Amino acid sequence: MTTTTTTEIDVRTIPPYERHAQIFGSFDELPAGQALVIVNDHDPVPLRRQFEARTPGQFTWNYLQAGPALWRVQIDKLASGPAESGGDSCCSGGGCGG
Repeated sequence: MTTTTTTEIDVRTIPPYERHAQIFGSFDELPAGQALVIVNDHDPVPLRRQFEARTPGQFTWNYLQAGPALWRVQIDKLASGPAESGGDSCCSGGGCGG
């Protein structure tokens, strides 16, 4: 699958209390196979941990530039499962009861 970067967010221009919400909002709007690049002045390790907890298996994390003054990270959105990839599933949104 080829990934096309559709959004770049320079988080240095966003108030700290709004950064992660804006990043997750942008990521959630991406279709599978698209990516988002974030630009920061430090390694966004806490953000990566939040992605791992919030969207496990639904993204890849690649450093395009790793400091010391500038960090650029590409976050690719992967297909999350059969429903998003168009496959058949016995579950409707993961709501199996059996």
